[in-house]
Amino acid sequence: MSKVFIIGLPRTGTTSVSVALLDYGFKVAHIGLTKRAFEVADVVSDVPCFCDYPQLDKLFPDAKFVYIDRPLDKWVSSIQMLLTKMKPNLLEKTGTFHPILKRSFKQTFGDINADNLLDEARLKACYLRHQQGVFNYFAQRDDLLTITLSEPDSLTQLLRFIGVSENRINASLNHSFPVLNVGTHVASWGEHKHPNKVNTNLAGPEHRKFFDYKKLGLSH
Repeated sequence: MSKVFIIGLPRTGTTSVSVALLDYGFKVAHIGLTKRAFEVADVVSDVPCFCDYPQLDKLFPDAKFVYIDRPLDKWVSSIQMLLTKMKPNLLEKTGTFHPILKRSFKQTFGDINADNLLDEARLKACYLRHQQGVFNYFAQRDDLLTITLSEPDSLTQLLRFIGVSENRINASLNHSFPVLNVGTHVASWGEHKHPNKVNTNLAGPEHRKFFDYKKLGLSH
């Protein structure tokens, strides 16, 4: 099957989409930090997909992309909470997060140490810039689906887009996405147990190496 990349920003529902697809037989990585994770997974969401979609499009030319839209006011309050929690570990020199995760957030939200990092207008501008970048990149193409998780038919739209049969869709007991990571909770993916989950840092023949975009001529 074609790879599926979920390219909505953090706090738009990437975890909910990732968990929902596990039950349809897809191998899913919520965040992919190694080549092997991308090779093994059918679906990869969140970091670094939301900023590396042009590179992934070249690496996986048959892939499908899913953009998650969320009402801005709800997203802003949620991302403010997440950035507040994550900021110490996102700092370039002292932060403990993986370099790819740091890069993805810096590319999307700018200077993590900025005094106005949590400013509402600044974050809305980041969201809209990312959204417009996605829409411009995929203009006149049929391999991007835009969904809003709160809409009642959004899961069905997604399943059809990625090739799940109508019989399987109709037989499903769940016709909406699970509601996860509510409020200040951010660990739903780690808490969810499922055999189809793919390790974010999955090692392969090249150990935990990521794609070398420069060597491949795909630099940012």
